[in-house]
Amino acid sequence: MPSKRNIENLEALTATLKGAEGSFFVVNYQGLEAGPTGKLRKAVREKGGEIIVAKNTLIRKAISDLGLPAIEGLSGPSAVVVFQDPAAAAKALKEFAKSNDKGIPTLKSGVLSGQPLTGSQVEALADLPSQKELQAELVGVLSATMSNFVGVLGAKAQEFVGILDAQVQKLEAA
Repeated sequence: MPSKRNIENLEALTATLKGAEGSFFVVNYQGLEAGPTGKLRKAVREKGGEIIVAKNTLIRKAISDLGLPAIEGLSGPSAVVVFQDPAAAAKALKEFAKSNDKGIPTLKSGVLSGQPLTGSQVEALADLPSQKELQAELVGVLSATMSNFVGVLGAKAQEFVGILDAQVQKLEAA
């Protein structure tokens, strides 16, 4: 029979993953001491994420209970990273791994909008711009297009006014 603590941890993990709408990463944090682990948690928290250390069996059970696809890499010490912006969280993890000589944390796998990801796919997410950067880029593209459209309409209106003015002058001269 499962212990009361495991049942509580499973309920908390399931609720957290449900709140994350089926999007999370799994990382290996083994080898980090307490100080660097705190710095890693802070770096992820600054990017809108959270690191939750859990047993692999509890992670598998929570994934199964939520009807999410099974993922690879659930062996050895694992931590679940939930986030608001997947690119920002992946960047924080990848940058932290580069900043220490052990290369920890290691990206194992993940789920994004209900689709399973491998560790290399999670790393590829880290190379993407953040959601806010992409939104700003989209707004810039849309505003430039609209601005050009307004300019074209203004030029055509000016051309039409010029034609009307020429016609008025021609009629006045006649």
